Amino acid sequence: MTRVMRSDQVSGGPRPAGSGPEGPARAHRARRRFAARIIGSAVILTLLLLLLPAEDLVAAFRRMPFVVLAGAVPVYLALHLLGAFKWRLLLNAGGAALSPVGAVRCYYAGLFGSTFLPSIVGGDFVRAGLAFRQTRSRTAVLVGSVLDRALDLLALAIVAGIGVLLVPRALDPGGRTVFLGLAATLGGLGLVGVVLLLALPARRFPFRIRRHLVRLRRVGRAFARQPAYALAALAMGIVLQTVLVLLNAWLGRAVGLEVGLHVWLFVWPLGKISAAVPLTQGGIGVREAALAALFAPFGVPAVLAVAAGLAFQAVVISGGLAGGAISYLLGRLAAGRLAAGTPRASSAELGNGGVA
Repeated sequence: MTRVMRSDQVSGGPRPAGSGPEGPARAHRARRRFAARIIGSAVILTLLLLLLPAEDLVAAFRRMPFVVLAGAVPVYLALHLLGAFKWRLLLNAGGAALSPVGAVRCYYAGLFGSTFLPSIVGGDFVRAGLAFRQTRSRTAVLVGSVLDRALDLLALAIVAGIGVLLVPRALDPGGRTVFLGLAATLGGLGLVGVVLLLALPARRFPFRIRRHLVRLRRVGRAFARQPAYALAALAMGIVLQTVLVLLNAWLGRAVGLEVGLHVWLFVWPLGKISAAVPLTQGGIGVREAALAALFAPFGVPAVLAVAAGLAFQAVVISGGLAGGAISYLLGRLAAGRLAAGTPRASSAELGNGGVA
């Protein structure tokens, strides 16, 4: 046990991208992938702009009052406060003991990373890296973050499933059966993975691997003993995704996209899932193309679907910048308190909060 504790304390957090003998090569590959995704976004957006009537797209943006776009940004940030609370709930269920202020700081930094780093995983890495320095258990941070991302995807699938049930024309009976079967398969695979993690005979592995498996199992059992936390996080995820659908429907109506809310419940989650594919920067271009294709069966012109997607993208970019600024200010505030000679209070505020 002593060796495990020392290993956790010495490592302290993730290594920088350029450390180690393979660091420069890895950093070079990361830059190449980042550039490729930027180019991918530019290519897809250029194709969309060339295929769509430019005057109709400009007219759609002119139709949107600035107050709508400006008001959507604080709503977006407020919704992600719920996301921060959900993430902290899962981490603390595994023993991370992350405070509310620390959770907001880490989560908003991840919000910035999700927008401006190569993929959503980049944002997850940023918030986990910050949380490593403020929590008692790095394993709880890793397991809780993975569970949080899985529950987010499940919440999106549930919202999309509600849309499928409300939109008779969205899928034929055979397609609906395939959709529900796929959701059940993914859920079953996730359950099997958890069971294997808890039942895996760790003694058969070398010490270095066994040490990590023991930590994962310990945290996994902590989650298993508290299923109410996972259910509560899933409920919060469904609420968050549903309100994001409402926000997008509001933006869509502002550009002239008049369609029922039940259609948005079906279309938007699928568009968001498609944007998670790491082909473009932050999903820019992929989301808009997916929305155009998904809205087409409901008689929505592609130009309005793309305009609505770009409007939300503007909110995401603005919210990411604001989230990064908020995270930076919270970090400076914590550093100022430490410099003022109150390290104990600052440490308690940032790293020793309870689950609630």
